[in-house]
Amino acid sequence: MTYAPPPWPDRPGSPDPAASVPTAASFVSPLAQPQHAPGAYIPPSPVPVSGSVDSVPALPRKGRRVSIWLFALLAVLLIGLVGYFLTFLGASASIIGMIVALVPFAVVLFAVRTIDRWEPEPRGLVVFAVAWGAIASVGIALLVDLGIILLIGNSDSSARDLFSTVVQAPVVEEVAKALGLLLIFVTARRAIDGPVDGIVYGALVGAGFAFTENIQYFAISYLDGGAGDLTATFFVRGILSPFAHAMFTAVAGFALGLAARRGATGGRALGALGLGLIGAIALHAFWNGSAMLGDFFGLYLTLQVPLFIGFMLGILALRREEARLTHARLGEYASAGWFTAQEVDMLATPAGRREALRWSKTLRTDRSPIMRAFIADATALAAARQRAISGRDASAAEDERVLLARTAAARASLLSI
Repeated sequence: MTYAPPPWPDRPGSPDPAASVPTAASFVSPLAQPQHAPGAYIPPSPVPVSGSVDSVPALPRKGRRVSIWLFALLAVLLIGLVGYFLTFLGASASIIGMIVALVPFAVVLFAVRTIDRWEPEPRGLVVFAVAWGAIASVGIALLVDLGIILLIGNSDSSARDLFSTVVQAPVVEEVAKALGLLLIFVTARRAIDGPVDGIVYGALVGAGFAFTENIQYFAISYLDGGAGDLTATFFVRGILSPFAHAMFTAVAGFALGLAARRGATGGRALGALGLGLIGAIALHAFWNGSAMLGDFFGLYLTLQVPLFIGFMLGILALRREEARLTHARLGEYASAGWFTAQEVDMLATPAGRREALRWSKTLRTDRSPIMRAFIADATALAAARQRAISGRDASAAEDERVLLARTAAARASLLSI
């Protein structure tokens, strides 16, 4: 694809770049942040001469992936975790537990995918988040539990059981899961654009943890009481509460994502994660305590269900905020001719996206994959510009350049005969 040379700001007759920069008044949401830096100059839209969606540049991977050494660490921990299950539960019970645990795990992954479908997170980070929850977080919890047993002994008293369930488990497990979020933030900060991304990564870590924990619970139930006990345990953990761990850790992820949106680094980001972690621990302790200290099903219907509904409504509100932000930022590119006003509505609203996908399937050849890429790249483009305007990403201008090329190529391919 070739482009006509754009009129840059330092040339006579070029438009004033400040004219396209939004003022503080345009940040109408309480989740938005004030402007700290002007966005990179948007050149007028060129006319693509030729191009293919297969030949466009890829986004820079720096700041969007975790170290290969962290995956190597997870591989080593996985060997130890498999050895633990085979030693204490046996191969047959472990396999049965894993098969049954796949059901709630798939449900949670589908829900997270629905939240994140318009701008999917990098696949490597998704795999790392799930793997950290399923392997490292569980391994840390098991090691701490073993250490406490070696330190104070293995008591069967009700007080020890209460402490383990309501205090130890929520604190240790949520800290272990939050460590995975912190590693993602430190090594792949540019992949976290706001609270929704934080919730997605938190839910993925929680889903991974719940998957491995469910294997253990289901295997023990099968060994103790056969199919009957396994069915009862599956009803409680797989039907009534498949989203419990995902919701707990998503609270910590929300706090970290909000801190990322506001450009927090170092101690401020760690402090935000700490506040979110307190919320995650409190929710976890409340859930575990309701099973021991009160009428579980009564509390489930009167408190847990409304809490979950409120959580989902909060996610919908955050997604509306993301749509508003995407519409505002893409509107700036529309002013420079990269999109039409109708395309901005199509790319930034759920109804517009659904209609666009339906339209792309009616073309001479099904071009819905190209349309999905177009929507995802346009959403990422808006996020990149938001990072530039907020002054928290010095490399955002390079992302904008790449994403403009990608969206231009996808647009040309969609409109070609």
